[in-house]
Amino acid sequence: MAKGKVSKSVEGLGDYLKEQRVKARLSLRQLADLAGVSNPYLSQIERGLRRPSAEVLQQIAKALRISAEQLYVRAGIVSPEEGSHRVVAGSVELAILGDSGLTERQKQSLLDVHASFLALNRAAENSAADESRPTQP
Repeated sequence: MAKGKVSKSVEGLGDYLKEQRVKARLSLRQLADLAGVSNPYLSQIERGLRRPSAEVLQQIAKALRISAEQLYVRAGIVSPEEGSHRVVAGSVELAILGDSGLTERQKQSLLDVHASFLALNRAAENSAADESRPTQP
């Protein structure tokens, strides 16, 4: 892997995005404007130097008029499995981000609540595991 690259999946995502952008006959600047991201940031994504969030991928997909799910697969967020897609990580987060009936503030609030519940559950599991360990004399 070339120095400075994030990972092969991100590099492949960047190549795919550039290919889709060229097919759509959009300049880097035009796509950045349509997707609501900065030109340098989009350039870094295309070169495999940055890993975009699911939300940014959704914005880019909308601007390119392609399936966000395709970008999630390319980014390694979603895994293709027997013709359907199974979410590998972040299914709740993706559902929240993909809900067009929510405002950005509502989405962020839901994501914060979800993250706090997960942290509480992890803390409770760790506490229970600590209590079940035998103590050393």
